[in-house]
Parts: sequence; structure tokens; C-alpha cells
Amino acid sequence: MTTITKPKISPELLEALQPKVEVEKQVIVHCCFPRSPIADMLIRIWSSTFLIDESLAHKSTLIHHENISLFPYWTEVPPMKDYWFTLIFSGLPKECKTFDLKEEIPQEGGFWIKDIKRNSTDVYKVNIT
Repeated sequence: MTTITKPKISPELLEALQPKVEVEKQVIVHCCFPRSPIADMLIRIWSSTFLIDESLAHKSTLIHHENISLFPYWTEVPPMKDYWFTLIFSGLPKECKTFDLKEEIPQEGGFWIKDIKRNSTDVYKVNIT
């Protein structure tokens, strides 16, 4: 009968061989553009839209958008209906308590929603005015 002996691997080498898994944190912001009686209203989002924590000097970047066009294209908003779109950003630091949603653009009309209180789910609903 042959005995098979497992080779001994140092704990340091085993640690080095373990997969390095980092959980991707993301922040989801559901945005409501409130109903307007104006026909042919157009909206869009710029890639220079961020979640900003001034106290930590942190900016989370926009990584995905749903139901809204990215500059230079436009999305038509139906009159007299709230229009919803979703923005997904890179994660906020663990220490973040409040943040701003800011569209930093080289023209008038960018939105800025201040002092959004952080929650445990990192999913938010805001009104764009």
C-alpha cells in the first residue's frame, strides 16, 4: 500500500495565493425631474457629475446612467409627468456622513443637490430642480 503525503506549504505562501477580493462599492441615485407643463423639455447628464464629500475632499465618479442621455445628446421629457432616471457612482468612503450631488459643467443649468444624508444602503432618491 502506497501512502501519499501532502506537501507542506508555508502559511505565508498560502496567504499570498489566496484570491484578493475587493467588494466593489457603488452608490445608486434615483433622480426625479418633476413634472412640467412645458412641451419639448430636454434633459441630459454630463460625465462631470459627481458625489462630493467636501469634508473628506472626495469625489465619487459617475460610472453608469439609465434612462437619460449623456452629453452631448438629449432626452425628451414628456409634459406633465415626473421623469425618473438613475445614476450609478463609484463608492463613497466609509467615513462619509453627507455628500452633494453636483453636475460640474462649463455652462449654466447644472444641478447641485446639497447635504444628502448618507444611509446604510447607499441607494437614494432625489428631486432635480
